[in-house]
Amino acid sequence: MKTLTYRIHLTKEPEGSYTATVPTLPGCITYGETIEQAISMAKEAIELYVEHMQEKGERIPDDSNVLEYSIQLQTA
Repeated sequence: MKTLTYRIHLTKEPEGSYTATVPTLPGCITYGETIEQAISMAKEAIELYVEHMQEKGERIPDDSNVLEYSIQLQTA
């Protein structure tokens, strides 16, 4: 069994919920009322996405070789 790694991006929406996107898996988007729920929903969405790709015999991408940093800039 191979371990796959995926980055998720959480965006806080105006009404307070969170949208979760998976950049490596186009169209893999979900949401949750809390950060914890959004992460849980993202995990489930990723599992279903990967399962579908496996059924179709497609290559499964992952983020195991991706490094990510956030840089903050201050402007006037």
